[in-house]
Amino acid sequence: MNDPTASCLFCRILRGEIPSRKVYEDENVFAFEDINPQAPTHVLIIPKKHFAGLKEAQVEDAELIGQCHLAAAEIARERKIEHGYRTVLNVGPGAGQSVFHLHVHLLGGRSLRWPPG
Repeated sequence: MNDPTASCLFCRILRGEIPSRKVYEDENVFAFEDINPQAPTHVLIIPKKHFAGLKEAQVEDAELIGQCHLAAAEIARERKIEHGYRTVLNVGPGAGQSVFHLHVHLLGGRSLRWPPG
């Protein structure tokens, strides 16, 4: 059987096979700087458990998804951008998801327009 975590970019980062600039880590969540930042703060927050995205998440993943957002809030406080930041979950290629391991984008440090895209 094919192991989806074997070739997953973010799982490889978690295993230390690919370097990253770690921002935050706890027992369930890992966060690192985006390599192509779209704002002064652009951090990716990922669960340590692999699942492709929000549409593949199960009820038992709800707390983990919430923990990703709480980590984003903590990082925003540490970076003093709590006056305005955005968390984004892209779901599927049509929304721009290019790595199929659920991840939350934390964007801030500049004025963010609406609608975003």
